[in-house]
Amino acid sequence: MNVKTKLSDCLRPLMLGALFLGTAASAAVQSIDKVVAIVDNDVVMQSQLDQRVHEVQQTIAKRGGGVPPTSVLDQQVLERLIVENLQLQIGERSGIRITDEELNQAVGTIAQRNNMTLDQFRAALAHDGLNYDDARDQIRREMIISRVRQRRVAERIQVSEQEVKNFLASDLGKMQLSEEFHLANILISVPESANTEALQAAAKQADAVYQQLKQGADFGQLAIAKSGSDNALEGGDMGWRKAAQLPPPFDHLLSTMAIGDVTQPMRTPGGFIILKILEKRGGETQMRDEVHVRHILVKPSPIRDEEKTKALAQSLYTRIEAGEDFGDLAKSYSEDPGSALNGGDLNWVDPNVLVPEFREVMAKTPQGQLSKPFKTQYGWHVLEVLGRRATDSTTQAREQQAMTVLRNRKYDEELQTWLRQIRDEAYVEIKLPGADQAEK
Repeated sequence: MNVKTKLSDCLRPLMLGALFLGTAASAAVQSIDKVVAIVDNDVVMQSQLDQRVHEVQQTIAKRGGGVPPTSVLDQQVLERLIVENLQLQIGERSGIRITDEELNQAVGTIAQRNNMTLDQFRAALAHDGLNYDDARDQIRREMIISRVRQRRVAERIQVSEQEVKNFLASDLGKMQLSEEFHLANILISVPESANTEALQAAAKQADAVYQQLKQGADFGQLAIAKSGSDNALEGGDMGWRKAAQLPPPFDHLLSTMAIGDVTQPMRTPGGFIILKILEKRGGETQMRDEVHVRHILVKPSPIRDEEKTKALAQSLYTRIEAGEDFGDLAKSYSEDPGSALNGGDLNWVDPNVLVPEFREVMAKTPQGQLSKPFKTQYGWHVLEVLGRRATDSTTQAREQQAMTVLRNRKYDEELQTWLRQIRDEAYVEIKLPGADQAEK
């Protein structure tokens, strides 16, 4: 994560949900701290575990659900902290740093997305007992983890044009314009080397969870308490997924289900999974406005200053108005190498790809009319609007969607494989009471 960035559509915060639901709070001060896990060359402290568990408890309580026992949360949260710690160590060894400027931009973006000024964001954190510097530090860690994943996972994923064509020609590819699903999952994990007895035990546990859901149990609470998925502490929330991003039989099954429905446990390579549909959306044809335009561009130069360039543009405008051919003048005078030989013709273009000044003048110029000379960062222009149309851009959109789906599918698979790999290869010694000790 799509970075989300995306913060973009590619950065997906690991624990920021706890911060922005207004639930996080500092852990209670303890007179003596202690190590609860040794993770390669670093440690996880009891205070870190207590603080994160408290945040999760507050988040669950804010959602209105019952809070699982601390012993259950301790195991889930500690595992999350271990995997986060490993990724931060990789980031440290790789020289990944987040500058103060980048961090300030990220914090500002988060505040804006929560409809707050920075001062209001600070006040909201203080109201909920969270230190602003601690929040910044947590955001910095999550940004580092996101960059580690981009380097180690996303950059290894390649999608060819042929893969896109094959995907769009397939039955699943043809479903790209269909509905999109907001999903949550519960995964009952099964080790790759599990014997028949372990498989049967996992299947029995998955069925027990499913029966609880049928009787009205809260999906999010059960995910936190039972799921072995990386998103367990978020109530199993997977975000939005196209049916084509899901393995069979979920790809077809979800189309027949209603919002709020849950699937029966299904066997997957990672174990037994149960999905719930939280929301549905999408599937519409996508239209795009396009304009057929031609222009003449003249630029200032060492031998022609700004005023002379403006005067030349005005002269060309006057000559066209007087009846001279636009195309001939463009071939003779235009300094746009991409269109001059075509008489200044830019063909049909999406206004959104043009610089704002050009786009605004073009929008105000009636079809068949000539604009007065105007300036952009490239120089002085005269343009003529030849036509306007709304075009179906569904084909291009479907190709981009297919690319995104294939990358996301590969990313999700590769991420889980990579996280499992770094966890398996690490030396982890858990010192939490009641837990196994050294694992490797």
